[in-house]
Amino acid sequence: MDHRVLIVLLWTSGFSPGLQTEEHDAFKVFDDIRLVGGSSRCSGDLEVKHQRVWRGVDHRYWDLKSADRVCRYLDCGSVVRTSSTPRPPSPSWTIPPSCLKSESRLTKWLEEWSPDLSFPTILVIICSDSVRLVNGKSLCSGRLEVKSNQSNQSWSSVCEDDFDLQDAEVVCRELGCGAPSVLQGALYGDMEAPVWTKEFQCGGHESALLDCDSSDSDRNTSSPGKAAGLTCSELHNVRLVGESSRCAGELEMKQQGYWRPVDDRKSDWNLKTADEVCRKLDCGSAVSTGGRESDFDKRTWRISSTCLQSKSAVRECILTDSDTSSSNLEIKCSESVRLVNGKSLCSGRLEVKSNQSWSSVCEDDFDLQDAEVVCRVLGCGAPSVLQGALYGDVEAPVWTKEFQCGGHESALLDCDSSDSDRNTCSPGKAVGLTCSEPDDVRLLGGSSRCDGTLEMKQHGEWRPVIDLDSQWDQKSAAAVCNRLDCGSAVSTNISTSSSLKSVWWIQPSCVASYSMLRECLRLPSDTIGYDSLEVICSDILAQPNISFATFIDGVSEANQQGIQVLMGSSFTISCSILPQYPGGSFQLILTTSATSQNHTLPAVNHSAHFLFSAAEPAHRGEYRCVYHLYVFSYNFSSESQPLHLTVSASVTDLIIRLVVLLVLMVLMVGSNAAVYCYCKAPRGQKPRREDNMELDHLGGAGDLLGEEAGAQGTE
Repeated sequence: MDHRVLIVLLWTSGFSPGLQTEEHDAFKVFDDIRLVGGSSRCSGDLEVKHQRVWRGVDHRYWDLKSADRVCRYLDCGSVVRTSSTPRPPSPSWTIPPSCLKSESRLTKWLEEWSPDLSFPTILVIICSDSVRLVNGKSLCSGRLEVKSNQSNQSWSSVCEDDFDLQDAEVVCRELGCGAPSVLQGALYGDMEAPVWTKEFQCGGHESALLDCDSSDSDRNTSSPGKAAGLTCSELHNVRLVGESSRCAGELEMKQQGYWRPVDDRKSDWNLKTADEVCRKLDCGSAVSTGGRESDFDKRTWRISSTCLQSKSAVRECILTDSDTSSSNLEIKCSESVRLVNGKSLCSGRLEVKSNQSWSSVCEDDFDLQDAEVVCRVLGCGAPSVLQGALYGDVEAPVWTKEFQCGGHESALLDCDSSDSDRNTCSPGKAVGLTCSEPDDVRLLGGSSRCDGTLEMKQHGEWRPVIDLDSQWDQKSAAAVCNRLDCGSAVSTNISTSSSLKSVWWIQPSCVASYSMLRECLRLPSDTIGYDSLEVICSDILAQPNISFATFIDGVSEANQQGIQVLMGSSFTISCSILPQYPGGSFQLILTTSATSQNHTLPAVNHSAHFLFSAAEPAHRGEYRCVYHLYVFSYNFSSESQPLHLTVSASVTDLIIRLVVLLVLMVLMVGSNAAVYCYCKAPRGQKPRREDNMELDHLGGAGDLLGEEAGAQGTE
């Protein structure tokens, strides 16, 4: 079977214990299911009967959470542990748990894939048989139910009054979990009939709850809110080793009593998964993850990344099979600083760890230089947003010092600080920080930065990115375009390359959840002939330039309002674009307060020139160049910045208007002077000749008018 197909079929679904789902119905595809070779019907090798043939189930790709489905289907309580056992060469069913999502999916798988002869190692499942926790968030939490092996085999709720901490210790141990951490009534739902009628009296050392002493409780019911709700802690089965800090090093996990490293080449792993480990170890956030060469003869565990990302306990996600590996997984955590409640590993409310407790930071004690240090510590880009209460308000305790970073420090706690004399922080003042993504994504080989083959930078090295899950789609490509600020995704393609290159793997399901792309890179990387991911974004075209030129004897000028052209002069508006593709056309759009006009010309040598022979008032407005191109079977366009143009009167027009204005003023002044002189003569007396000398000098016409009037008066 192609290993890439099997990787695709890794279990990716969540499972809520105690709930019946389509996954439960999927088992109906088999004629029968059983556990054989164990101490009871609830433990042993997993066998299924299909098409009248009993075969064991290949142990590969099954984790504890997957095996729990079988226990609950067989009414055998909860899964306690899994392992594998070799069998003499014989056919076995290879059933990836992802196929158990639905009956149709499992049927299709069994029809397409014949029994496998190459892996005669069968899955072994041990179930709890008579005790279980339901409606919890993990296999180690929920409302307690007990099944008597002497009654009618029904599950009974347990009243909190009949159950104490010593009883809880036995239940947690029986389920393969850590010590009890919470015991509270109705924590995971209220009582359901029937009710257990005995009071447990465990000493705390028993291996099973039904081995404990008990006494009749004389109750057939229980008060509301009294159903025993139990949360067991996780076992201490995760550690980082090989470095000076407990928060960095090679990842080791304990399963079936053995500490072993985790194989980075066969585990479904990425930075987001590594972050779950850091948080479970109380080591802040994941900064990096990678592989470390190791001895071939050292056995390793494998782990399901998608299981761990669903906030499951680590032990639930360790895959049953183990193998030797040449490369083991290592993780580096931030240790003393973290961002919580954010949308990615590079955003959230800031918390700082000192004396083994996490403290909120007040905005008044934190500035941009401090933020630069935090973003660098977390492996992110420069700070982009620093705002109080952006990701929730302050929580106690509050950090009591003011940071005074220079911006160059390698850790926040390396910065100078001073006492801030505060034990509290005003509402809305909790530091909320968003760091930008590092410059680690590019599209290469296209005509612009917005199309080409996807490459990413990890551990200082650029490599092509491939998808072995065969789930890369338009939604995944859209995340790339958005990350590069290249608009929306137009198309994506998987192109086969014959060259051998070192590559990074990526999880499209992670990308589609709008995580930072670097969080979704999968380990391992290999040198292979690869299928490259090609992406074309909507903003593949450069922005066109728009320019103005005029051809008149006068002068045009640019001012704060834009370009000014004189009335009647000819002018040209030119559109141009960087040479990316041949052909295309330019559309010149004029927008005024009343109308919108446009003109179109083909692009010649990546430009077009729009000539206007005589400027008119109608040419005033805002101009934009829009470049249109049909390429890759799609229409693309790109728009220039606006150019504002105003039209003013020409020099000739101004001179003519000025002359006309002066003539009118002279005429008006002459007319007023004549009237003034005429009125100065005494009533009934003819003006003397010497009195009109000034009037003759200014106008003459007024003088003639005056003589005619005098003659008429004499007559």
